[in-house]
Amino acid sequence: MNRKWIGTSWKMNKTKAQAQLFCDGLKSWLSDNQVNDIQCFVIPPFTYLDFVASQLESSDVKVGAQNMAWAENGAFTGEISAEMLTDCGATIVELGHSERREYFAETDERVNAKVKTALKHKLKPLICVGDTLEQKHSGCSVEAVLCQVKQSLVGLSLIEVSNVILAYEPVWAIGEHGQAASIKDVELVHCAIKAYLKSLDHGLVDDVPLLYGGSVNPSNARDLIDCEFVDGLFIGRSAWQVEGYTQIIRLCQ
Repeated sequence: MNRKWIGTSWKMNKTKAQAQLFCDGLKSWLSDNQVNDIQCFVIPPFTYLDFVASQLESSDVKVGAQNMAWAENGAFTGEISAEMLTDCGATIVELGHSERREYFAETDERVNAKVKTALKHKLKPLICVGDTLEQKHSGCSVEAVLCQVKQSLVGLSLIEVSNVILAYEPVWAIGEHGQAASIKDVELVHCAIKAYLKSLDHGLVDDVPLLYGGSVNPSNARDLIDCEFVDGLFIGRSAWQVEGYTQIIRLCQ
């Protein structure tokens, strides 16, 4: 793994004007700073996906979507297809976030179907997996997360698996009142995921970026990125302003 992936999802936030300010600030910062060892990515809401992709087109920043339908097209009111995402300039699609699982009843089987559709359309799936606080307290975090990882990859070839991104995001670490996982917690789960990938094929350990997300901020980013099994960071509110995002990039360099 040569480059560290450092990115942010805006969730249901920002106006078009705010998206413009972020893109302008990021482009300006990147023009003055070398980040060859970092793969930056930004995941805006659907409404600004085309706009953000066009604003960042001249940069090395990858742009993604926050969700996607499993179906190719049809009578699925309110859904967005993979073809629509690629047409808007997306190259990544975030799938299986715990908020999608909790509020919109997404199952592991549905996430797997979306992963397959994304890969068919040359989108890189960023698959989110994570344990609940109850699972953590009962000592089964590793088992719970590995189950999600395995279910999300069902039916994929080794080549297809090598084209996904995995993000460990503990449910208890996400959100305004979340608490970042300890280095020990992160290493425990990431080591188990890497071992599972290695059991499929030794080369996959290097091909599949494994990110950590959940209350990442400037005070813990350096320690997290220095973990042996962490290939990048998936950041929330600490990176919603371009100053916060670029600060974390600097720390991770």
